[in-house]
Amino acid sequence: MRVISARGKRNVRFVDWCADMLRDRSLILVSNRGPVEHHVSSSGNIQARRGGGGVVTALSTLTNYVDFTWVASAMGEGDRRVAKEADYGRVKSTLPGQSLYLRYVSTPRRVYHKFYNIFCNPLLWFLQHYMWSSPYTPNVDESVYDAWETGYIPVNQSFADAVVDEARHSVLPPYVMLHDYHLYLAPGMVREALPEAIIQHFLHIPWPDPSYWQMLPAFMRSAICESLCASDIVGFQTARDVRSFLQSCEMFLNQGTVDHTKRTVNLNGRETAVRCYPISIDVEELKGIANSPRALEYERKLRPLLGEKTIIRVDRVEPSKNIVRGFRAYRLLLERNQDFIGKVKFLAFLVPSRTHIRQYQRYLQEVDAMVLEINQTFGTDDWQPITVFYENNYTQAMAAMKLYDVLLVNSVIDGMNLVAKEGPVVNTQGGIVILSETAGAYAQLHEGVLGVAPADVEGTAQAMYQAINASVEEREMRSNLLAQKIEEEDVIHWMQCQLEDMKTLVS
Repeated sequence: MRVISARGKRNVRFVDWCADMLRDRSLILVSNRGPVEHHVSSSGNIQARRGGGGVVTALSTLTNYVDFTWVASAMGEGDRRVAKEADYGRVKSTLPGQSLYLRYVSTPRRVYHKFYNIFCNPLLWFLQHYMWSSPYTPNVDESVYDAWETGYIPVNQSFADAVVDEARHSVLPPYVMLHDYHLYLAPGMVREALPEAIIQHFLHIPWPDPSYWQMLPAFMRSAICESLCASDIVGFQTARDVRSFLQSCEMFLNQGTVDHTKRTVNLNGRETAVRCYPISIDVEELKGIANSPRALEYERKLRPLLGEKTIIRVDRVEPSKNIVRGFRAYRLLLERNQDFIGKVKFLAFLVPSRTHIRQYQRYLQEVDAMVLEINQTFGTDDWQPITVFYENNYTQAMAAMKLYDVLLVNSVIDGMNLVAKEGPVVNTQGGIVILSETAGAYAQLHEGVLGVAPADVEGTAQAMYQAINASVEEREMRSNLLAQKIEEEDVIHWMQCQLEDMKTLVS
C-alpha cells in the first residue's frame, strides 16, 4: 500500500499511523455518492469531475493521505461506462490529488428510482429530520412496500456484493466503513459473507426518537436496527443520536441487550459499540480555497453588495434548512428597526436540491415568495434587502463567508451542519454565528454562538439584533473561540478517532 505525502507534523503522523494500520488490511469506504462523477462530453469522451454532497466533501480529505477503495453508485451514463470497462470491477481515480480506487455499483434505473426517490428521500430523510406532518404523512402504502422489496433491499445487496468482491484484494479481512441512511441493510449482508471483517457504519443525519421510528412498519425498523448491529461500531454525530439509537434497539430488537453505560448492543452473539464522532472540516484545504485567486475575485465582486452590516446564509434549498423562517426573522428585524433599512443586507447562497421531489419544489416556491415580499416591502430603486444566489458554487460561498457580520444557520435539525464550522474558519470580519440548538454542531460550538430554537422567529430576530449590535470585544471573543475549537477538532481528528476504534478491534 502506498501512502502519499502530507503537510504538517500532525498530518505526517497521521499518514504514518494509517500506513501501519493498513499494512495487511485494506480499507473499503462505501457511500451512495462517490468522490468522482464521470460525464459524457458532446464528443462522446468521458470527463471526470469531483463529486458533490456533504458526505463526499468530508470523506474526500482521506484521499490525501492513504490509498483505499471507494464503492459508490453509478450515477449517470458516464459512471456506468467506466464501471463496464473497469478491470476487475475497479478503476484508479484520474483526478489530481486523489489516491484511490473507484468501484461503481450499477443497478437498473427503475430499481434505483424506487431505492432513492421512493424509499430513501421521501421516507427515511423526512423521518430522520422530523419533517413529516403526522396527520397526513407519511402514507406507507403498497408503493413503499414495493420500494423496500424491489428497490432498497436489492440496492443494498448490490453494494454488499461489491464490498465482498473488493475484499479479495485484502490479505486479511478488510476494514469496511459504510455511510448513511442509504445503506442500512448493507452491514448485515456484508457480515454474513465476511464474518471477520471490521465493519463500521456512520450516520451523517440525525437518529430520531424511537416513537418517531414507530411510524414505519415494525419489520422495516427492526430490520434496519438489526443490520446496523451487525457492525462492530455504529457512529453518530451527537450524544443525542447515540441515546436515541440505543433506545430504538431496546424497543425494536427483542433478542438484543442494551447497555446504556457502556453504549453497546449485544445481538446474535456480537457486541456493537455505539459511539459519537462529530464530523468536521479540512481547515487547511478550506483556507486554501477561501484565499485562492478565484475566491478573491468572487470576494471583489461581492463587496459592492454588502451593507454596513451583512447577514449571510449558505444552504441547500430544502425544508429542513428552515430558510423561510430565517427570512421571516429578518423581516421582523427590519419592521422593528427602521434605521436598519438600507444598511443591514441579507445575502443568501442557496443550492437547489432534489428538485424532482414535489415537497422541495413547493419549498423553493415559498422561499421565492418570501424574498419577493420582503424586497417589495422594504426595498427601493437603489437598495434591495435580500440578494439570492441560486447556484452550486462552493468557492463563491467560501468567499461570501469571509465577509459576514452575521452567519445564520437556523436549520430545523441537522446531523452536524458544516457551514457552521466553515464560516468561523474563513471569516475575516469577527462575524457572529447564529446557530440552531438542534443542529449537531451546536453541541460543540454552543459557547461561541448565539443559540436559537428553529421555530422561534421572534428569538431569531432578537439574536440578529444582538449580533449586529455586538461590541468589537464580544465579536472577537466569539470568533476566536469558534475558530480555535474547530481547528482543534478538524476532519483529521474525526477520521483518526474512528480508525483508532476500528484498529482496537483487531488487537
